[in-house]
Amino acid sequence: MTDEIRIIGLLIRDRIKESGRTQEVLTKNSHLIQSRLGFHEVSEDICSRVGVIILQLTGSQEECERMESELREIGGIELQRMVFNI
Repeated sequence: MTDEIRIIGLLIRDRIKESGRTQEVLTKNSHLIQSRLGFHEVSEDICSRVGVIILQLTGSQEECERMESELREIGGIELQRMVFNI
């Protein structure tokens, strides 16, 4: 049996519009999130509506896939997955 490090990246095309539903899914599945990093471009004149969230996941593969499915249902989100076998 190999151990895995599972990471998903979320591109949120409109943070203001989609933040509520996204946060609901992440809060509901917080027990699966080992680490979370979020960022968006900010300058003196503008705060970008596009954001990126990177999650390191823990828990069973089935639980993680269920959360990914919930996130994919939200319009305006692109999800990418990485799995590292260690």
